[in-house]
Amino acid sequence: MTLGRALVLGLARSGRAAQAALEANGTEVVVADQTLANDGDLALLDGVEVLVKSPGVPGEARLVVAARERGIPVWSEIELASRLLENPIVGVTGTNGKTTTTELLGAMLGAPTAGNIGTALSELVGATDSEQPIVCELSSFQLEDIDSFRPWIAVLLNLEPDHLDRHGSFMAYRAAKLRIFENQTPEDVAIVPCGFGAIPGEAGRVEFSADNELPAEPSIPGAHNRENAAAATAAARAAGLGDDEIAEALRTFPGVPHRLELVAERHGVRYVNDSKATNTAAARRALAAYDAPLHLILGGSLKGERFDEFAGDVARANVVTAYLIGEAAEPLATDLGYAGVPFLFSTRLERAVAEAAATARPGELVLLSPACASYDQFRDFEHRGEEFRRLVQNLSG
Repeated sequence: MTLGRALVLGLARSGRAAQAALEANGTEVVVADQTLANDGDLALLDGVEVLVKSPGVPGEARLVVAARERGIPVWSEIELASRLLENPIVGVTGTNGKTTTTELLGAMLGAPTAGNIGTALSELVGATDSEQPIVCELSSFQLEDIDSFRPWIAVLLNLEPDHLDRHGSFMAYRAAKLRIFENQTPEDVAIVPCGFGAIPGEAGRVEFSADNELPAEPSIPGAHNRENAAAATAAARAAGLGDDEIAEALRTFPGVPHRLELVAERHGVRYVNDSKATNTAAARRALAAYDAPLHLILGGSLKGERFDEFAGDVARANVVTAYLIGEAAEPLATDLGYAGVPFLFSTRLERAVAEAAATARPGELVLLSPACASYDQFRDFEHRGEEFRRLVQNLSG
């Protein structure tokens, strides 16, 4: 693939990786940060053959709209990388469980992982053997700007309302997710939850469920992780892996940071970091993973989700007290109050941890599973989880 001139919009990790991959391919690259997406001079588009958009840049940004009006293709970094890579790609998407399933599948296949997971897919251009599969976690923000991207094996884990502040409706979010299948051919494999409806593309269909018989039981807790393991097993089998190799990975995979991560046990109280639970569906899975009484830390920045049904789930779980933080604290308090859940306005994470630690008794569990994004008080969910770890480690005694 040869391009004369490209505009890379957004200069976080995926943008920088796209720039480097394009320049290594002999393309002249113009770059603009996310601020310029809305305020930049339209002359930045002059002579540009393609605009590569970072996931954080919305489709309504001025430069993106202008590019489309001029007939300039708009690609995600995933689309660009897939055109520069010869490797077979195993794509994993869904609302929850993407990172766990991607890393588990990478462990099964002995394959690198990339995408919405820390390593941009473009970073692997020229860095891996062309026959080596790559397991790629894919967000809706990345999939909404694909064109010819075609994974060899595509996995959809689940679909729940999420990112409604960006997509506007669940149907638009769902449509973005299902684009993972649209370019697949009969030579490819589509892995979907049992009973899931029609999907685009022409791939052979394989269904999975949490009840599937597995070569071994996964070491990570929770019924949702058994479902993730079933999806990974189906994908690994589609890739030609034997059950002995799959079983070894299931038994030894330790899980991923910020997802039901046991941080410490102090005076008989366990502290669990589930900062990656940035929506109510993920937090529900955390509530179902434990039998112990829970001191639940909830809240953060709002994403357009309602909390009324979730509050009912919290009421039915073994929650002693909810500690509410961030801009979502007030709407959470309203719905939790109607559901009869005891709660405290902790406002900030440090106060929530201190209050929960002062109240929790031996055998109980302090769980950070916020059900919200983190951008009101933290850089991202990793920053929030790292702060939780630090606060727990610094508890007196």
